[in-house]
Amino acid sequence: MSDLQRYKNKQLQNAEFRAEYERTRPGFEIMHALVDARIRQNLTQKELAEKSGVRQSNISRIENGTCSPTIATLEALAKGMGKKLVVSFE
Repeated sequence: MSDLQRYKNKQLQNAEFRAEYERTRPGFEIMHALVDARIRQNLTQKELAEKSGVRQSNISRIENGTCSPTIATLEALAKGMGKKLVVSFE
């Protein structure tokens, strides 16, 4: 286990931290899923922008967590990578 994982596990024992972590988790999962999918395909943000029709600046903001993408934007990004968008409720 990494030092970061140990630190996170310790912080999650704090109820206030855990509540905020759970509140922001979906956004972080979207960010990580987009970055991972783009990198697995060896695409730059610029290349993904060209393939998806989503501006590179918007992709950057989604990946760094400064904006929340719409479903339509996520669908365009998925299509640009030859993928389909899947949403689930667990």
